[in-house]
Amino acid sequence: MRRLFFFGLLLLMTFVSSRESSAQEEPTVYVIQKGDTLWGLSERFLQDPYYWPDLWARNQSITNPHLIFPGQRLKVYPDRIEVETPAETAAPAAHVEQTLPAETKKPAEEAAPVKTFTVSGGEGFLVENGLKPSGYIVSTYQGRQMVGEDDIVYIDIGRANGVEVGDKFSIYRKMGAVSHPVTNVILGYKAVPLGTLQVSEMEEKVSKAIVTKSFQEVGAGAFLLPYRPRKLEVALKASDRDLAGYIVETKAGNKAIAAGDVVYLDLGKQQGVATGNMLYVVRDVPPDQTYALDKIEKLPAEVLGAVVIVETKENTSTALVVKSIDAIYRGDRVELKRNR
Repeated sequence: MRRLFFFGLLLLMTFVSSRESSAQEEPTVYVIQKGDTLWGLSERFLQDPYYWPDLWARNQSITNPHLIFPGQRLKVYPDRIEVETPAETAAPAAHVEQTLPAETKKPAEEAAPVKTFTVSGGEGFLVENGLKPSGYIVSTYQGRQMVGEDDIVYIDIGRANGVEVGDKFSIYRKMGAVSHPVTNVILGYKAVPLGTLQVSEMEEKVSKAIVTKSFQEVGAGAFLLPYRPRKLEVALKASDRDLAGYIVETKAGNKAIAAGDVVYLDLGKQQGVATGNMLYVVRDVPPDQTYALDKIEKLPAEVLGAVVIVETKENTSTALVVKSIDAIYRGDRVELKRNR
């Protein structure tokens, strides 16, 4: 008799637990309104705007993260957001938080505001094999070792190179070689932006120029590239594939990396990376076998933060760290899994 009592109690507890679990899984249904963005919805419901790449990756119906439609329905769970399929939309919902006025219920294509990041334009990059500079600073006024803003320099490009008076160039210094933290293969050389110059006088193969802006001291040997504006707006952009690589170096050379720092990755155009792609920074967690019944081969990776690509080369790219939950280091992995 006692066994039957405890067996019945166990069944009741299991039933109640199952009902509670189901209740906890009952989503709130939210109807997208004019002006909504994935970024804003993630911040509103999950208190983390950086979750939106997960929302985007899990829902194939969202082909453009900045093009969502008034009238689309979202199922909001405590730990995730899902887009309802047409079949689900026909089913009764547990709770509708917000609906659209009757006159706006019909979905209409409307571009949501694009989430952008402002970068200074002085993030630098890795110089890969094959990069051909526009020219070099070959001398400075009166042979000075270092010059700055409004000083005169001489460059080895002129009329024969199609240069005209008034043309602008960005100035860079080539730094030490950067090796891959895992393979030790040399990926390139770090290029640090020094400033800008403008051609003032020309000859056939050389020109005189004035340093119009200097961020660091400028000297002979610095190389030139076509002028690029300092401040740039980088809009988030979808990736059409999974991405996986490593942080190989930082602009400042610092060991511990945090939000706001600039890093260089071993991913470029050849690997499918594009300006505006957001990737997670992850680190593998070594399994502790002490309490495991069976051998654990691998644990889920720890998410440390997120980076946004601001410039791409053939096999490397420059990225801005936009979020750091913990200290990030050279050699940490970056990835984007669109269908996880």
